[in-house]
Amino acid sequence: MTQKSKAMGPIPPAYAAEEGMLLIGGRGAAALADEAGDTPLFAYDAAMLDARVASLAAVLPDRCDIHYAMKANPFAPLLRHMAGLVDGFDIASVGELDRALAAGVDPAHISFAGPGKRDAELAVALEQGVTIHLESEGEARRLLALAGRTGRTPRVAVRVNPDFDLKGSGMRMGGGAKPFGVDADRAADLARAMIDAGADWRGWHIFAGSQSLDGAAIIAMQAQTVALAARLSDAVGAAPPLVNLGGGFGVPYFPGDTALDIAPIGTALGEAIGAAIAGEGAILADSRFALELGRWLVAEAGVYLTRVIDVKQSHGETFAVVDGGLHHQLAASGNFGTVVRRNYPVAIANRFGQPAADQPVSVVGCLCTPLDRLADQVLLPPVKEGDLVAIFMAGAYGASASPASFLGHEPAVQMLVTGDGDYILD
Repeated sequence: MTQKSKAMGPIPPAYAAEEGMLLIGGRGAAALADEAGDTPLFAYDAAMLDARVASLAAVLPDRCDIHYAMKANPFAPLLRHMAGLVDGFDIASVGELDRALAAGVDPAHISFAGPGKRDAELAVALEQGVTIHLESEGEARRLLALAGRTGRTPRVAVRVNPDFDLKGSGMRMGGGAKPFGVDADRAADLARAMIDAGADWRGWHIFAGSQSLDGAAIIAMQAQTVALAARLSDAVGAAPPLVNLGGGFGVPYFPGDTALDIAPIGTALGEAIGAAIAGEGAILADSRFALELGRWLVAEAGVYLTRVIDVKQSHGETFAVVDGGLHHQLAASGNFGTVVRRNYPVAIANRFGQPAADQPVSVVGCLCTPLDRLADQVLLPPVKEGDLVAIFMAGAYGASASPASFLGHEPAVQMLVTGDGDYILD
């Protein structure tokens, strides 16, 4: 009896094949796996990163910068590449700060967000001169005490918990009670207190949500964010050098998902800023703005390659057992922020674009847990031992967001495939 198959997410359209072999950065997937020395392998296409940033820069208003939220992917060669493309890095730990500095990022272009920053972390950020996004009055008090003992002037922005959220967001970061930021009705008081204490106030960080594929909702959220920044700045009585508008841009992981059309979002943002400056938000006339994006910039540029080591039958179902799994690519297994498991886009890299078999196959990892399922009953070309399975959308929240030490398996190799067809391992 033929098993019912399940749909998968859309393969990013930039990927192509040569003689049936998936190309990543102009190189065949099998050749990359050979040169990496082993699978599993995360391969990131530098040219896709270039194109992604360029496409966004082309539609944003002139006064809007692009920041990379490096939590999405902190792979060192990728960070060095991104440092040459974006205007700033947003970090969430001293470990990320160390990596950003090692990538050559100017500390003046780094901002440090996240609740629960320890005094030792604040001290390092203070010493390096990065902008610290204050998450509470208590954090501000501890930072000022450290600054008083060291004689350093802290660079600070106030992270605001807005009184709205991003509709349709996969992860809501604002609205209601949240551990992130200072509630909007107290944010101006904190900013004024920091200015009065002699801090270098760098502006606002207002992050309402992430992973939305609803362009209209993003446009509405950005307009609300600009208006809120204007109101808060008026209450402070000072113009913010920078308003970080957060992110929100989603990517199409799952069946039925459609990629965002960013052109109208950029146009609407320019109109919202212009309208604010022409009206009650004139205090923002000399302010710059920034979008803080992670997954939207890097997700589609990454492919997780894992090799089939066994094909087996059980109660009429076919299982392709691979040498990777959720310990490397947790998100594809459905165990990272999703309630209902759905299939990421997946393909057989060495038969890319070839017709699928009639019988669905489940791609499962090598771990001793039923949670280790990378694809559930999908239609693929006939799967054989030794085949390379490609899991797409692996450029964000892959290796660094997965339990790499679970069951003692080796970590996946990572590789940046550069524009000239070469590659960098680290």
